[in-house]
Amino acid sequence: MSESEATTQSLCEGTTGPSELTLETQAKIISAGIDQARMMQTYWVGMCRYILDFMEPSLSAMESFRAVEQDRLKENSPEENLGDYTALWEFNLRLAEKGFAHGMKAINDYHAHQLDQVYRAWLNTLDHHKGEDIATFMARQARLMNLVVHEYPQAIRNIESEYGFHFDDGNYIKTAETERFCLYQVLPWDKSVKVRKKGKPIVIIPPYVLGANILAFLPGEGKSFVHCFANQGIPTYIRIVKDIYTNPAVQQMTGEDDCRDTKLFLKKVKAAHGRPVTLCGYCQGGFTVTVNYLSGELDGLVDALITSVAPLDGTRSKSLSDFLAQIPKRFEDIGFAIKTLPNGNRVVNGKLMSWVYKLKSLEKDNPIIAFYRDLKLFERNLKINKTAAAINYWLLYDQSDLPLEICKMSFDSYTIPVAKDGTLPVSLFGRPLNFKRIKEQGIKWLICVAEKDDLVEKESALAPLDWVEAEVTVFPKGHVAIATSWSLPTTECSLDRCFLDYRGPVRFQLDLEAESDQARPVAASKTEGTKIQPPMVIKAEPARTQPAATETPKEAKTQPAPIKDGQDKGQPSDVPKPEGR
Repeated sequence: MSESEATTQSLCEGTTGPSELTLETQAKIISAGIDQARMMQTYWVGMCRYILDFMEPSLSAMESFRAVEQDRLKENSPEENLGDYTALWEFNLRLAEKGFAHGMKAINDYHAHQLDQVYRAWLNTLDHHKGEDIATFMARQARLMNLVVHEYPQAIRNIESEYGFHFDDGNYIKTAETERFCLYQVLPWDKSVKVRKKGKPIVIIPPYVLGANILAFLPGEGKSFVHCFANQGIPTYIRIVKDIYTNPAVQQMTGEDDCRDTKLFLKKVKAAHGRPVTLCGYCQGGFTVTVNYLSGELDGLVDALITSVAPLDGTRSKSLSDFLAQIPKRFEDIGFAIKTLPNGNRVVNGKLMSWVYKLKSLEKDNPIIAFYRDLKLFERNLKINKTAAAINYWLLYDQSDLPLEICKMSFDSYTIPVAKDGTLPVSLFGRPLNFKRIKEQGIKWLICVAEKDDLVEKESALAPLDWVEAEVTVFPKGHVAIATSWSLPTTECSLDRCFLDYRGPVRFQLDLEAESDQARPVAASKTEGTKIQPPMVIKAEPARTQPAATETPKEAKTQPAPIKDGQDKGQPSDVPKPEGR
């Protein structure tokens, strides 16, 4: 019998008594007991806090539900009310069952791993082996629990000064304004980079639901979607919606208002730089830029589109469609998310809308799983990293209510599929919107998707490919990785380089500018009647328009347009060379 087996047998038989333990060992056991008691107290505080934070939107949901149903109860018969409420109760039970089952799995997985460590710590303590003893182990666990429950929330609040946009810090210039929006130019974070005044400009439209700050995640750390463009000298602009609570024009905004203001901004940007604009939208912002362009109002102002993880046909997002299919038809109504402001205007509760996405993914996003995920995150080094703090700041504090008419457009796109001829379920200015218009106008379109996106699935973002051709870039990871992980220029799938079979959106924009620069001398020579041979252009292979489901991407094949060497950094004609893998 080995020494460890003998020790285990003695523990089980109870032959090792207090009199046989050294004073040092007894002190370690007492210290471990104190730390365990402290840890358990903190554990239950943390668990309750995570559950209460998760359930907070339910209070608003209950109030909205009561306001809507108090009239419907009178309109329907008792039999209809009973049937609908029974179906709703069954739906709630299924949600609770799914959340509880996956929560218990997270608990079991974590503590099974902990049990092995506890066993080894006890052996090291009783047999005086080298390694972590029980006192050290319990002290570390108490430290971990205190970090997650008490220090982490404070670190999340403290990251505000580094996270997102701070338009008063000198890194942005307000260039235009309407009743509803402000347009800011994003200056390079790298002060050695100069903006090319005649460079091809880009205007970025953030989502209403996720907010704009996710696109300037941590500029000081090099993780920022908008600064990834600006740091290449690209004239970069972002449209920011004004505070909905203090601006009635925002509260009452329609899709037409959104489009008209965008048109005004695009005119100013095109005039300032002398070139058509690339219009870029992230998530819901991608849906917004698409419908705005399809309306015909932006003709002559825009010559390229970039949409990133954009729900262009929400009905193709299988997980959300399956979730909505389980809700009784009576309760599948945006009216349950509406709240009335003191001035009488009605808006959509932003926290409640984001809560719906959490409910559909209870197997991945419920309070128990979130608590244990944070424990695992800090278990090894007991240090809080800025990325984790910023992500949680965004999830906890960066939510706002939404204009009702804007939200209705998104709701329709998630409940009504695009027609077989490519016509969208929404309209602007009384005009039908059809994807085929992109092809008719010859607009270049880059569609970026995330491989593991469970919020906007690839099928939803790639829906236009049934009617038009577009270049597709598939990024690893999930929904916000393009704005966070891959915005860092040193990463393998950085936005400003070619990787695998794809090129990032910043590389796409730089290549558009290079192609335009090469075409300009040719156009000028034709105007003057002088015959000049156009510069040699190495054309890229046709970009993939549909990512293969099971194919492993090969080495990069896309060759960006050639760029002249020897140019000084920051000159108007300077376009950085592509970085390959």
